[in-house]
Amino acid sequence: MKPIQLAMCFLVLFSTFSSHAQNQKSKEFKVTFEKFTLENGLQVILHIDRSDPVVAVALTSHVGSAREKAGRTGFAHLFEHLLFLESENLGKGGLDKMSARIGGEGANGSTSRDRTNYFQTVPKDALEKMIWAEADKLGYFINTVTEPVLAKEKQVVKNEKRQSYDNRPYGHNFSVISKNLYPATHPYNWDVIGSLEDLQNATLEDVKSFYNLWYVPNNVTLSIAGDFDVKQTKAWVEKYFGEIKRGEAIPKMEKQSVTLSETKKLYYEDNFAKLPQLTLTWPSVYEYHPDSYALEVLASYLSKGKKAPLYKTLVEDKKLTDAADVFQYNSEIAGQYMLSVTAFEKTNLNDVMKGVNEAFKNFETEGISQQDLNRIKAGQETAFYTNLSSVSGKGFQLAQYEIFAGTPDYINQDVKNILAVTTEDVMLVYKKYIKGKHFVATSFVPKGKVNLILDGSTLAAVVEEKIIEGKEDSFDASIAATYEKTPSKFDRSKEPAYGQSPDVKLPSVWKNKLSSGINVLGIENHEVPLVQFQLQIKGGMLLENTDKIGVSNMLAEQMTKGTKNKTPEQLEYAIESLGATIKAYATDESIFISGNTLAKNYNATMALVQEIILQPRWDNKEFELIKQSTLSQILQQKADPNSIARNEFKKLIYGEESILSNNRIGTENSVNNITIDDLKNYYTKNTAPSVTNFQIVGAVSKTDVINSLATLDKNWEVKDITFPKKITANTVGSSKIYFYNVPGAKQSVIRIGYPALAATDADFYPVQIMNYRLGGGGFASQLTQQLREGKGYTYGINSSFNGSVNKGPFTVSSGVRSNVTFESVSLIKEILSQYGKNFTENDLEVTKGYLIKSNARAFETLSSKLQMLYEISNYNYADDYAKQQEKIVKNSTIEAIKKLSEKYLNADKMIYLVVGDAETQLIKLEQIGFGSPILLNKPKVK
Repeated sequence: MKPIQLAMCFLVLFSTFSSHAQNQKSKEFKVTFEKFTLENGLQVILHIDRSDPVVAVALTSHVGSAREKAGRTGFAHLFEHLLFLESENLGKGGLDKMSARIGGEGANGSTSRDRTNYFQTVPKDALEKMIWAEADKLGYFINTVTEPVLAKEKQVVKNEKRQSYDNRPYGHNFSVISKNLYPATHPYNWDVIGSLEDLQNATLEDVKSFYNLWYVPNNVTLSIAGDFDVKQTKAWVEKYFGEIKRGEAIPKMEKQSVTLSETKKLYYEDNFAKLPQLTLTWPSVYEYHPDSYALEVLASYLSKGKKAPLYKTLVEDKKLTDAADVFQYNSEIAGQYMLSVTAFEKTNLNDVMKGVNEAFKNFETEGISQQDLNRIKAGQETAFYTNLSSVSGKGFQLAQYEIFAGTPDYINQDVKNILAVTTEDVMLVYKKYIKGKHFVATSFVPKGKVNLILDGSTLAAVVEEKIIEGKEDSFDASIAATYEKTPSKFDRSKEPAYGQSPDVKLPSVWKNKLSSGINVLGIENHEVPLVQFQLQIKGGMLLENTDKIGVSNMLAEQMTKGTKNKTPEQLEYAIESLGATIKAYATDESIFISGNTLAKNYNATMALVQEIILQPRWDNKEFELIKQSTLSQILQQKADPNSIARNEFKKLIYGEESILSNNRIGTENSVNNITIDDLKNYYTKNTAPSVTNFQIVGAVSKTDVINSLATLDKNWEVKDITFPKKITANTVGSSKIYFYNVPGAKQSVIRIGYPALAATDADFYPVQIMNYRLGGGGFASQLTQQLREGKGYTYGINSSFNGSVNKGPFTVSSGVRSNVTFESVSLIKEILSQYGKNFTENDLEVTKGYLIKSNARAFETLSSKLQMLYEISNYNYADDYAKQQEKIVKNSTIEAIKKLSEKYLNADKMIYLVVGDAETQLIKLEQIGFGSPILLNKPKVK
């Protein structure tokens, strides 16, 4: 994927219209669309949604890693990167530059086994620009790919692989599974990202051949969803895409299901794992296979919730883990069914396997009830509406059906298939695909813990990259490509003009202060029949005792584990039967209870929230499970370089005297010392309506919301809560480099910054403006352009100012190739030092363009509206603060930016933290000029 962080994304959009607990019938909900095909074969899908002045444009090519050849893997994903770099008429970096100017969310993409897509949501006045740009990428791109361009992007993809696979716990697990589940001749045998060796061997001719075969109109779907004129849009699509030549006929890839002749057991000693993990994978079905619907229900029933057989056996009875997960990974021509368990420390995975078999036997005996089937379907209905809460979600779903089911209208058949699942179907698919069938079992264990693997396992073949100083290919990213332009019927070099400027209307906010002191803010919105809310109790870690850090985190976990009159299982069932979710979690400064529910079930959902708050259960069994789960999280964080960086950076930013320097989930010592009485005392002493905000958005009126809170308002005890008067932070007098050693790390994780501002400070928004071109603007930022695009050192880098009512840090964050750690830190330091001095009129123009125009999509989704209410209620912002900030942007000057840079970007007064391989990288950092690096985790002297 293109963004900083990579996640394995499966866009699973459940179009479910099921009965819920009250046996009410759901009204039919349709996503209307129009589909047409150009003469060159381009499929076009249009969907109108006028709820916000935005448009989502997505270009999806029906090519993923499955269309590659052995020995030339990773091409589909490589192309996802290349198509963002340059095309004949956009120019070098033109798409990212245009995205910034027009206020787009940022051009992005993703690659799967079977498709590659490119997408962006923009203000509606930029639609023609987006159609022009997407057509330029499809038809006028390949001439711009040169040897230096290819060499640089290979380095970026390699960095992505290191970050997402090689430098994280269990990162090689999927690769081991794929190679053993699918034969070498099967196109799902290799990773989507490909092998480093294949990437390195890719030639320019290979790249061009791949493009000419797969990136042709007759293999591409264009989807446009949002607020636009259909007739005009059709004309633009024909104008910009119509003359792109049709390619060769694309042969349909036949289904290729697999069978295993034996069970395969493999193991691997993972350098980054602290806990043993067992994964079982069975051959399964392709996407939209008739059996996939019952298999989805089976996955949910086996592993999700208190009633799940795997939860009862592995978590409650045997106490081997805090969770088990079962899920489908279905693709176009085949699929796999997966069960994953990350066990507690020192747990033998043979015991986990015995527990899994025991849970399966229990399921075989008891089956699934109609009541549980209805409960699962209710949750799917809510998930469906949630996925449709943005124009991009609607566009994605329509394209998904077009490519993999043959028509966007398959949504209607999909609904029928889901509704048709019976309890008998669930048992049938279990017997057909799971019971007694061969599978692939992988045991990933910490180094030196081979005694924990499944009996009979053999060592998995994993290719470990060796990073050697000075061995990476060099390239000059500044070289401009020279090429002959592709002929066109009109001058494509002229970027289209803007359309009519959108009329940006901020959501209307209503407020109410209840008699108990609860501060209520809401936005009524009927775009989808959903309600999202969060109840915020201020305090969090701030109100903890320093010797019992982690209490508020554990309390939040405990709150949803039953009530006085409902067992944990009964409460969970009551929530899920409504198709709702209620979650509680803690932050450094608050405890939140958040929810998502169908509007028709809002009152019933809120009744459960009030019961959770007013009638806690204090279940000792659940408390012990939470404690063990938290201890496992702490261990896992110790193995993850990014978690290490986050936790160590907090210590350095705030200093030992500040409670904010702590990891909010605690340490092994603090968690072991916490009792259930500590949770009760925190609840009694620190939770009250006077420190509570309730924020809500969706299809519910102010009157209904106020009425729904009546019981809470009446019965929640009013009390005064005392907060610490001052939260301290470190003062950085001069820069120092700190190093945390992770032997054998393939990447160095970098954090650079200092304690900066609170969100309530006058300069807080102005520094956001200043930071846009530094590192807050994605591919429009200098840090990204120089370290990723210019040097190929990293997959992603960003900078940010974060604050709340308390002072927060300025931070530069990145993960870089290990053997360029010194060069990366040195370059970041130089960019920080020169940023204000080099800030230009063009930088200001781009910044203003993005920040002003992006307001059109700033509050499109329910979650973005909820965030707006959070900021108003916590920071005393005005209801129209977005408009006020727009005025600040318009009045910004180069001189003001330079002054802010001088004041807040002093590279010689920052904390420099590196988490990486000390043996190869530590000493070199002395050359930065801040003295000898301080090693944070020196080996203890025996």
